[in-house]
Amino acid sequence: MSATEPATTEIATEPATEAAGFADAQWRRATGAGVDPHEYRRVTGGLGSVADWGPSFRRTGRAYVARAADAGSAVTAGESLLMAARWYHLATLAPYAQAHHAAAEADEAMGRALAVLEPGARRVRGEGFTGWLRGPADAPGTVVVVPGLDSAKEEFLGLASALLARGLAVFAMDGPGQGALTATTVVQADYDRVVGRVVDALGVPRIGLVGLSLGGYYAARTAALDPRVAAVATVSGPFRLDWEQLPQPVRDILAQRAGGTGPARAFTRQVDLAALAPRIEAPLLVVDGGQDVIPGATNGEPLARHAPHAAYLSVPHGDHLLGNAQPDWLPHVADHLTNTLT
Repeated sequence: MSATEPATTEIATEPATEAAGFADAQWRRATGAGVDPHEYRRVTGGLGSVADWGPSFRRTGRAYVARAADAGSAVTAGESLLMAARWYHLATLAPYAQAHHAAAEADEAMGRALAVLEPGARRVRGEGFTGWLRGPADAPGTVVVVPGLDSAKEEFLGLASALLARGLAVFAMDGPGQGALTATTVVQADYDRVVGRVVDALGVPRIGLVGLSLGGYYAARTAALDPRVAAVATVSGPFRLDWEQLPQPVRDILAQRAGGTGPARAFTRQVDLAALAPRIEAPLLVVDGGQDVIPGATNGEPLARHAPHAAYLSVPHGDHLLGNAQPDWLPHVADHLTNTLT
């Protein structure tokens, strides 16, 4: 064996090792979004580098679209399209030049799925938002599901299903810098203005809000500023962000979604609920994972402490978004919103 062979082998395996580490870091989030864990391992096990992530996940999404075309029933076709939407969305989690195309494919697949499975679902669009209103027209309450920094409406289909099963209507949305709007908009700290336009478009007198990850900040901010919010829940939402302490990957995502490092810094400075928390009059449930430790992000406990009508649920083994602990929090969130709204 020559002296150069070990070095060559090391260089060759380094990108694959990095890809494996990235896949491990995203595993709970992906399975929490509803993809099969075994299929996830098969897809990510073949990655030669992180650069292969987006193309591989889009290929998996296309395979589900093909299954839908060959399906023996409308239900199978719709379910396959919903799974395609999940894979397309997950394709956007790694740096990828075509991520906006994957986001558009996720949006299209979800729309096609709902056309088959829920013909009554209604597309609702407006300035800075797009999404799907699902559920009975005479529902006793409507919940708006707010995604986070790099998430989208296709990631939280399980949460939407739990709310729908309790008789509520659900509006799953993409807002500025999210999902289908990634290519044309940037993140917006005053997201409450967007949710206000959503409520106007839905034509309902009051809503429930559930925000996930950065969406938790958006939801809490909106609840403090818009009296039409009658119930609110946050899951892994930040109370405060500190740019200098945030990990570099998070900074990179923020810069990408904000349109540059300068706007990302300015955005981060506005993510602080200290002055807003006492103004939240709606019943609030704050959910944190005990294993959710991101430098530069203060978790939700101070929000629950300072809001006047708040309950705090910490799941010790839960990670960010608690994809590894859904039975420990999802029914509580769904019941909290349902009981408060009805």
